[in-house]
Amino acid sequence: MELTEIQKLEQEIFQLTVELNELRKNSSTVEVVNYEFQTEFGSTTLLDLFGEHDKLLAIHNMGQACRYCTLWADGFNGFVPHLESAMSLVLLSKDPPELQRTFANSRSWRFKLASHGGGPYMTEQSVMPEHGNMPGAVVYERVGEKILRKNTCIFGEGDIYCSMWNLLGLAGIAATEWTPQYRYWQRPAEMEDGGENLLD
Repeated sequence: MELTEIQKLEQEIFQLTVELNELRKNSSTVEVVNYEFQTEFGSTTLLDLFGEHDKLLAIHNMGQACRYCTLWADGFNGFVPHLESAMSLVLLSKDPPELQRTFANSRSWRFKLASHGGGPYMTEQSVMPEHGNMPGAVVYERVGEKILRKNTCIFGEGDIYCSMWNLLGLAGIAATEWTPQYRYWQRPAEMEDGGENLLD
């Protein structure tokens, strides 16, 4: 049976992804300093965040005020134990640790959390140079006491890092036609319990 244009393009994208990951595997590294962060348990460093692994995936999240960053983190949350079997994982944002924890708990996130507070880390390690607090991810490698920046990616509408875009596309819905929300419950026109003290 002859492949459709869609199937041909899907195969081409798959092959390009294989080639992309081979390039990433062989990409060069740049040494970075041992940045300091704040957590709900006190101060920590980039080196500390590696834990028992020599690779660290740092997710750059703009904080609880960004619905899109929340969407990506919601998607990654299910992969946490799988990812942590291969490398260490941390979600970084400018929000203070207490706010990070409160918001993470409200989303049932299982990430290790750390705050850069909008300081040097975010400006010097941004996934988009000179754009500061951009959503994305950075992979670091530890070699002895050295920290090497390996690969980066930028998160954005329609990217390959959020499966939501592909599932919407499967239904013929463009990324620009849909906006994520923190929750989708809508208050009924009439509350059977009277509606007193109801928080939206």
